[in-house]
Order: sequence, then C-alpha cells, then structure tokens
Amino acid sequence: MPHGGLLFNIQKFSLHDGPGIRTVVFFKGCPLSCRWCSNPESQRAEPCLLWEGKKGVPDSREYSLGETLELCLQDRPFYEETGGGVTLSGGEVLTQRHFAAALIRSLRDEGIHTALETSGYAEGKVFAEVSSAADLILFDLKHYDSRRHAEGTGFPNELILTNLKNALRAGRILLPRIPVIPGYNSLPEDAGAFARLLLSLGLSRVQLLPFHQFGEKKYALLRRPYAMQGVPQVHPEDLEEYRGIFLALGIDCFL
Repeated sequence: MPHGGLLFNIQKFSLHDGPGIRTVVFFKGCPLSCRWCSNPESQRAEPCLLWEGKKGVPDSREYSLGETLELCLQDRPFYEETGGGVTLSGGEVLTQRHFAAALIRSLRDEGIHTALETSGYAEGKVFAEVSSAADLILFDLKHYDSRRHAEGTGFPNELILTNLKNALRAGRILLPRIPVIPGYNSLPEDAGAFARLLLSLGLSRVQLLPFHQFGEKKYALLRRPYAMQGVPQVHPEDLEEYRGIFLALGIDCFL
C-alpha cells in the first residue's frame, strides 16, 4: 500500500470535472509542460514555495490514503443526490500511479463514482493500471499534430494516442476534452482536424475547454515566467463556429 500522495489541493463542490457534484483531488507532478497550464504548481513532482512578499508557503503536502478517503467521503450525500463522485486530477495523476490506483479502488469499494482526468502521457501499463479502475476517463487532447503537440507541451502525441486507442479497445467509458488555446489549436481548420481524428477513433462526443487566465497569478507566486501573459481569454460565444464544425460532422460537442 502506498505511504501517501503528494497533493496540492482537494476541491469540494466542483461542477465541471465529471457528472454531478464532485470532489477533485489534485496530484502533484506532470511530465508535460503546457505553456497555458493553469496549475503551474502541479508540474514539479516535489513541493515548491508560493511567495507572497518575503514569505514562502508550501504549495502541497503529503496526504495518507486514509486521510484523503475520509475527506472525499464527507460529501457522500451530495454525490448520491446528484450522481456525482470524486475526480482525480493534476498535474498528471499517472505520475503517482500506486496512490492513485489505491484511492480509486478504495472509493469504488465505498460505492463512489470515480473519474480520472489525464493527458494520457504515461507508459502503457501504467495508464492501463490506473484507468481500468476508474468509472470514467476524462482524456485531454492538446493537439492532433505530433509536432505541434511537442511545441506546446514538450512531447509528441504518439504515446498519448496509443493509450487512447487502447482504452477504447478495452471498452472504457471515455470523454475526450480539448483545451482550446489561442494561437495553438483554435482555428476552424484545427476543429476540423480534431473532428476527423475523433471520428477515426469511433468517438462521437467531445467537450471544449476554453482557455482562461484563472491561473495567471500563480506564476507570479511561483516566481516563474508565464508564456500566455496578456493573451485574451476564450469565452463560450467565441467558440460558436469552432463548435459548429464538430456538430456538422455529427459529433456532440459541448462546453
């Protein structure tokens, strides 16, 4: 059994990370380095300091499996009333595979719906081990083109697409999600290419995640530069044409 997990937040009453009211458990560590990342404190696998003036505050701490489970179970009535549950997010959950798998199994033993939010960037057996235990996989697709994927995240997308295909072959319940990033994957032709990729995989539903600046302040607290400084946020009304391309091809596309 894992000693504990390094977490930077446990967020209750979330409405945007799977069905119903959910608790989201945020894992530290991520192999990708997305330029638009709204949780930059999640990228490094070790605790860092958030600086306010001359005072540094740790951005994370280790939670035991029992402690994490207890916090999640506190909101069982809300899960039962709304069809909600617990979502594991990050960072990249798969960087802490043993703790993640143990937490998912413990939650399922309690009858709690579990969702795994992932970039899919992990060794195949690691991805399979953790994702097979979850009720739902929220699979973020950053780019359809491998070279462009590497430019935006630091790594190509072949491994990610392999894991996605293997999950679909295994019959996993999976929702692809596309973070729509200005200047990166936000053009109509990008929507068309994403749609063709989804159709080739037999997928007919996708969620768009409009770029926002909610994490901007965190870069200053971490004393790190922010590549998306000053880039305007994307609002739902900005994505009508983009979304329409998916709809026209028979893909249920929602925000």
